[in-house]
Amino acid sequence: MPMDGLTLGFAARELHATLAGGRIDKITQPEKDTIILLIRAGSTNHQLLLCASPNNARCHLTQMKFSNPLEPPMFCMLLRKQLLSGRVLSVRQIGGDRVIHIDVDTVDEMGDHVLRRIILEIMGRHSNLIVTDENDRILDAARHVSLDMSRVRQVQPGLPYLPPPAQDKLDPADVTADALLARLSAAGDVPLHKALAACVSGMSNPAAKELAFRVLPAGCDRTDDLADAAARLADLLRRLPGMADPRVLYDDAGDPADVFAFPYLMHPLDAQKPCPTVSQALERYFGARDQADRLTQKSATMVKLLKTHIERCEKKLAQQEEDLSNAARLEEYRLFGELLNANLWQLKKGQTEAVVPNFYDENGGTVTIPLDIQLTPVQNAQRYFKKYQKARTTREMAAEQRTSTLAELDYLEGMLLDVGKCVGEAELEEIRQELQHTGYIKKGLGRRQQRALPKSKPYHYRSSDGIDLFVGKNAAQNERLTGDAKPNETWLHAKDMPGSHVIIKAEGAIPDSTLAEAATLAAWYSKGQHSTMVPIDYTLKRHVKKIPGGATGMVTYTNQRTVYMTVTEADVRKITLVEG
Repeated sequence: MPMDGLTLGFAARELHATLAGGRIDKITQPEKDTIILLIRAGSTNHQLLLCASPNNARCHLTQMKFSNPLEPPMFCMLLRKQLLSGRVLSVRQIGGDRVIHIDVDTVDEMGDHVLRRIILEIMGRHSNLIVTDENDRILDAARHVSLDMSRVRQVQPGLPYLPPPAQDKLDPADVTADALLARLSAAGDVPLHKALAACVSGMSNPAAKELAFRVLPAGCDRTDDLADAAARLADLLRRLPGMADPRVLYDDAGDPADVFAFPYLMHPLDAQKPCPTVSQALERYFGARDQADRLTQKSATMVKLLKTHIERCEKKLAQQEEDLSNAARLEEYRLFGELLNANLWQLKKGQTEAVVPNFYDENGGTVTIPLDIQLTPVQNAQRYFKKYQKARTTREMAAEQRTSTLAELDYLEGMLLDVGKCVGEAELEEIRQELQHTGYIKKGLGRRQQRALPKSKPYHYRSSDGIDLFVGKNAAQNERLTGDAKPNETWLHAKDMPGSHVIIKAEGAIPDSTLAEAATLAAWYSKGQHSTMVPIDYTLKRHVKKIPGGATGMVTYTNQRTVYMTVTEADVRKITLVEG
């Protein structure tokens, strides 16, 4: 659910209580639409995240760590100039809508106290972060909006700040029963939640459904006593700020499905896990989603490039297969040439074919050989010998090229599989570096300089027997994981297909249950993820050798045994994930 006005109101009240009077000590901008303010308040450092992402716009305190560019963007530089060492005066929601104002008291270049305001507008793809001065004039914004982009409202440095166009809706903080009744009555015969969402500012459909659920009889979406419903809704909206009890709703797979600032009775309460603060609930819901969305965006170009190269390899492979198929006639061409040479005495120019005895046939049969009427019998024989030589050369080259193409295709498919396993930017960067090393990506092409990212970590699982299992997410991790394993630890990999290296961190005898769980992971994190009977090879690490001069993570191994696995996501979820 997008962050609606009700949830934003709870967040603003909590942030004001925590940050008011705090000093801004540091400002960073990890993404073009995200800023982080380090605020010292109440002898504690707080990280305030303000995000204007089209899909995950929000504001809350965060514990996450972000990677910042080596050179801060211009917007970040301006924020530092205007806000560093300033004191937070207030954090407030405007009119119950999805707009937050953060007022900061700071000192200008002349030493005078001045007001600076950070404005976060949460409006889907039009979301924005704006900074204004004491005269409500725009100093800068994360997204500039020119006259060509919007004739209604421009957002450019130097222009007066104009709030988003006002909607004719009621402020939930000031709503009265009479005003609400008038609006609900004017909506006509529609479900109560639709009328409520249409007339109260910042009210999303899920929130409106919950409030209607609380005042209507079970199973009803309308009421015969609209005045009573309006009175109860107005009372509920008045009491709402005191009902803060943040929850995260989880789906059947155990993933965050929604976030609430108070319990939603229309959903099972046992599926809603409470959080100490609204910020923690928002981070638990939005953090992974936003990270996944940004990772998808950042990897989109890489995915497209890999798919393009894979398609080219598949076309080359099809042509090479066709060349090999055509070259299969080479023995026939040689036979025709030899038989023609042996029977030149009985052939004449102008014949369309020659029927000659086949001295290679034990039964004494004949062979019909097509001839070119423009050529002499000798020339026809020479033509077949040339075809034979060409077919033999083609077969040798096509076979060699086919081997090379299959290896390249296997490498590219492995890289594409690795991109899908990325859960952090460090892993994606390792894949990018590998593709740069192999020449598929040009170095530094269109990328901002980033601070050095720490080495990424593999998946860390723990088997039902308490044994640690590690799974590489990309080629670099596979190489490090296998290289660091002890000689008598068990190594697993999907047979003859791209996939992750899996290490069982135990020496000696391995319980069958742990081996089965490790094989499950090896099958799931391979190209055969959704296939049946995926062959998984396993052997001791001392039998695994890196291929000299081979691509990152490429190995050979011996003394392996093979098990066949058919796995589902549910099977993987049963294995304890220690660290993703």
